[in-house]
Amino acid sequence: MDPLTALREYTIRNHLDKISRVGDNFHFGNEYTFPATIETAYRSKHVKSTHYTLETLHHFITNQHLKHSEYVQNASANRIPPVTLPDRKALQDYLTGKISSSDSIDFTMIERQRQDALQRKDNLVAKSRIERGGEELGLGLDGGQKAKLHLKGSKIGEGVPIILVPSAFSTLITIYNVKEFLEDGVFIPTDVKVNQMKGVKPDCVTVQKKFSRDRVVTAYEVRDKPSTLKSEDWDRLVAVFVLGKEWQFKDWPYKDHVEIFNKVLGFYLRFEDDSVESAKHVKQWNVKIISISKNKRHQDRAAALEVWDRLEEFMRSRSR
Repeated sequence: MDPLTALREYTIRNHLDKISRVGDNFHFGNEYTFPATIETAYRSKHVKSTHYTLETLHHFITNQHLKHSEYVQNASANRIPPVTLPDRKALQDYLTGKISSSDSIDFTMIERQRQDALQRKDNLVAKSRIERGGEELGLGLDGGQKAKLHLKGSKIGEGVPIILVPSAFSTLITIYNVKEFLEDGVFIPTDVKVNQMKGVKPDCVTVQKKFSRDRVVTAYEVRDKPSTLKSEDWDRLVAVFVLGKEWQFKDWPYKDHVEIFNKVLGFYLRFEDDSVESAKHVKQWNVKIISISKNKRHQDRAAALEVWDRLEEFMRSRSR
C-alpha cells in the first residue's frame, strides 16, 4: 500500500481518527505505518516538482473545514508545509472520494511505493519464519517484533488462480471487457466489446498484470459460470467481481456471503456518480468498492491498479 491511497481510504471510510502520529511515523490503525515526511504520489500543479508529503496531506484533510487563510496559519504554527489554494479543491475531492483520480497523481510513484512496501513486508515475513524456526529447533533466537500475519482463508489450490465475474450485462466488468481493464487499465463498455468480438463469448480469459516492474508475472483465469467449476476449481478461486445481488452466489459451495468474502476477495466496480442506493447491499459485505468515471478513461488505470494491489497482497498472504 502507498501512503496516498491509504490516506484516501481512511478518509472515505471516516477513519481519520484511527490515524495516529507516534514520533516521526503515522500509524494507520494496525494496517500500515509510514514516515510522516514521506512524499506521496500527489503532485502540486502550482509548485514545480513538488510531491506533497503525507504529513502535509494528513494535516490538510483533518483541517479541511478551516478557511484557507486559517488553515495556512495553523500549518505554519505546526511547521507543516501547507497545500496551496489552487490545489485545494481537487485534492479535497480526491481524498474524500468525490472523484476517482486526478491528473496530479504520479502513478509511477504509486507503483514503486507499493512494490517497496510489499518487499519490506516479505522481508519481515522471512525474518519471522527464521525466528520461529529457530525457536522450534530450540536455538533460542530472540523473536523481537514478529510480523503479524492476517491470513484470509486457507491456502490456494494448485493451478492457475481463478477470478469470477458476473455473466449479467448489467454489471460494468464482464468476461468481455475484463482483459482490457486489468491488463491495460482501460474500461471498455461490454456492448462495445461484444460488437468488436462479433458476439463470440469466451468461456475463459487469461489476464496478467502488464503495467508492472515485476519480472515474475502471475496469470489468472477469468470465468463467469460458477456452475461449471469443479471442486478443485473452487480451491483456486481467489477473487470475484460482484453484481450486488444475493442470487449471484446461488451455485456457490458456501453458506452465505460472510463465508464467501472470508475466503475470497470481493470487488464491486461502479461509476462514481451512480446513486449510493445501487450499492446498498454491497456495503454490508466485505467487498472493496472501486469507482471509475463514465467519461475520463485516463483515470481507469488507478482503479485497475487498486484491484491488482489488493489481489497481489491477498495472494502473498494465502501462499504463506
